[in-house]
Amino acid sequence: MRKGLISSLFPLLLVPLIGCSTNNGLISIESSQGSVEEVANRFESILNKKGLKLFNRINHADGAKAANLKLNPTELLLFGNPKVGTPLMQCQQTTGIDLPQKALIWENYKGQVWITYTDPQYLANRHGISEPCAEVITKVGKALNAIANAAAVP
Repeated sequence: MRKGLISSLFPLLLVPLIGCSTNNGLISIESSQGSVEEVANRFESILNKKGLKLFNRINHADGAKAANLKLNPTELLLFGNPKVGTPLMQCQQTTGIDLPQKALIWENYKGQVWITYTDPQYLANRHGISEPCAEVITKVGKALNAIANAAAVP
């Protein structure tokens, strides 16, 4: 009985975490229109327009299907700009473990599509990045937020 209650309440415990930055450093934005593929295509198009390089696009659902497993539509985009990432690694080389930037576009169990990315301020805290590189982190955060919101709301 107790186990059933806990498992039925578990999804409700996650609701406050989605759609905001949390202590795990993730920011999630709900898309108002489109499938995972459509939102990922918009995200990729915006990256191209802004001159950012798309390093890879991984379809996790296809990987799951190849393993005879089921996964809601989920795509991971790896992208960046070496002119921005390299100076961050020059300030603190361990930042390279979190670069290039990533955006996960995924569909939850209700069919809602989300864009999730790592908050650059979280990365700054994680790697102990301070001035003068902290200014770059702020710019990256604003750019990521603008890209994600533009892809989420066509």
